[in-house]
Amino acid sequence: MGKGDKKTKRGKIYRGTFGVRRPRIKKKPSVETKISIDKKVEVK
Repeated sequence: MGKGDKKTKRGKIYRGTFGVRRPRIKKKPSVETKISIDKKVEVK
């Protein structure tokens, strides 16, 4: 259970892959982005 192990978190980090042990972190859209989009719609 180390860097070469595909099923461990450390192994996922070493390989640069994702899975059950190391899920991808989803980015939440910022509040500023939503406001700027609404303003652009009103201008048109």
